[in-house]
Amino acid sequence: MTDGATVMSGHARGVQLAFDELDQSLRDTTFVVVDLETTGGRPGEDAITEIGAVKVRGGRVIGEMATLVDPGRSIPPAIVALTGITSAMLLDAPRIERVLPTFVEFARGSVLVAHNARFDTAFLRAAATRMDLAWPSFRVLCTVTLARRVLTRDEAPSVKLSSLATLFQVSTRPTHRALDDARATVDVLHGLIERVGNQGVHSYAELVDYLPTVSSAHRAKRTLAAGLPHAPGVYLFRGPSDEVLYVGTSRNLHRRVRNYFTGSETRGRMKEMVALATRVDHVECSHAIEAGVRELRLISAHTPPYNRRSKYPRKGWWLTLTTEAFPRISIVRTPAPGALGPFSVRGAAAEAAALIAEHTRLRSCTHRIAATAVHDCSTEAVGGCTAATATPLGPDEYAGAPVAFRALTEGADAAVLDAVAARIDALSEDLLFESAARLRDRAATLLTALRSVQRLQALAAIEQLIAARRADDGGWEFVVVRHGRLASAGRSRRGVAPMPVVEALVAGAETVVPDATPLRGATPEEVALIARWLESGGVRIVDTTDGWCEPAHGAGRWAQWCAAVRDVGRREKERTMAWG
Repeated sequence: MTDGATVMSGHARGVQLAFDELDQSLRDTTFVVVDLETTGGRPGEDAITEIGAVKVRGGRVIGEMATLVDPGRSIPPAIVALTGITSAMLLDAPRIERVLPTFVEFARGSVLVAHNARFDTAFLRAAATRMDLAWPSFRVLCTVTLARRVLTRDEAPSVKLSSLATLFQVSTRPTHRALDDARATVDVLHGLIERVGNQGVHSYAELVDYLPTVSSAHRAKRTLAAGLPHAPGVYLFRGPSDEVLYVGTSRNLHRRVRNYFTGSETRGRMKEMVALATRVDHVECSHAIEAGVRELRLISAHTPPYNRRSKYPRKGWWLTLTTEAFPRISIVRTPAPGALGPFSVRGAAAEAAALIAEHTRLRSCTHRIAATAVHDCSTEAVGGCTAATATPLGPDEYAGAPVAFRALTEGADAAVLDAVAARIDALSEDLLFESAARLRDRAATLLTALRSVQRLQALAAIEQLIAARRADDGGWEFVVVRHGRLASAGRSRRGVAPMPVVEALVAGAETVVPDATPLRGATPEEVALIARWLESGGVRIVDTTDGWCEPAHGAGRWAQWCAAVRDVGRREKERTMAWG
């Protein structure tokens, strides 16, 4: 079964429900959850290799059906790798002509449920048509459509079966085998029904009304996707004045854009955007990482009104030293050489600045001090200057403070971080747990920003890096990265010598002129996207002009500590919400 496709929900077209069906509670409704494995994704050409079905009513399993099916052809290697079903396993399996009538009787009178129902029902209908078997007018419910209606994007960024299985902690994990996936879908269905029950949906008719509907005008715009390729890339919805309304990316441009014109798209602002759209442009890309980078750049260039993220990639806050004789930390929008950031919220930047100033003895006062003067803030003031001492400081005595800041940001010295950790331990030993927790959270904010800039700065410092990852078709995906920016991208097909492709990509790569800022002029989002790809499984570095490494005394060694702090914070938040 293929996750993420456009789906069909509700009743089959032309079916009139009886009054008892309209009033039937969900608890009394019999559902047959079905899943198929096939030789491919084309119902009219590919064939079914396995059927798994589970019949449930009132939250209880009342029957199961599972069988392999001889498709009468060999299984493509990609399908074997996905499902584990080989041609040898199907030698003694029954043909679909024997299996489908049994399934129809098993499911008759029930609501047919599938995860991506259009996919499964299309294969079943196509098989019935070839057999000249009358296909019943099943009521059909899709758990993808229901999930997109019930769950928020924050709660479920993806509605793939594997993702929902994790969210609902199913008893049987999906394995791309029909019965396992059907059992997992049963648990997902029950979890979703429990959610809609809390919203006053208790009958099947109420559930159908609850599902999203699509107007004929909205659905008619699916022709905007007609010319898009089944390939990775970026798509741009344009409005009546040819303005860019929305920019997105997908591994399959045609399928993703078509989804905007179906009931699977439940976001109100996206429906509003589609209503305004007059055409869809696209940029076909070699692979997903190129599409991701181009999406970021196009969003930054056009600032589309319906994109919520990445419209202002340089809007973060940075900590930098002023150029005064007695430097202090300044919070700025534009990073200078040696700056620390970016922080998404100014308050977090201010907290980090205060923590650094406290442990480096950088001044927090804003007085203008001449190079020939001294710093003489009083130590008596409550909440006074962090550089205050008993005796005035001259430029030479103060010089160690900005040096400590630079050593911290560059990862040359961990003294400040060690001092903060020691202070947290001391507060805990003194049973001042609330104070220790506040300092812990401030330290985690600082360490997260510090790790981010050191990790990305290490990549941005490399003049040229070439990396490759094995593609799904057996070829290779390539990127050429220069100073943290994608300078070129491409791929070689299976059986094609890769190195000539690499040489051509390097020859045609974009020239990148770095500046002196921490990320050499690249945006944090682009460098972070490339870094995540480089650190993902299967990526190999083909060639690089410099070593890629983080500083030995940087924040990287505190990564596990920060993860533990985030986990503690999450649990504390959950407890607070539970107590209400």
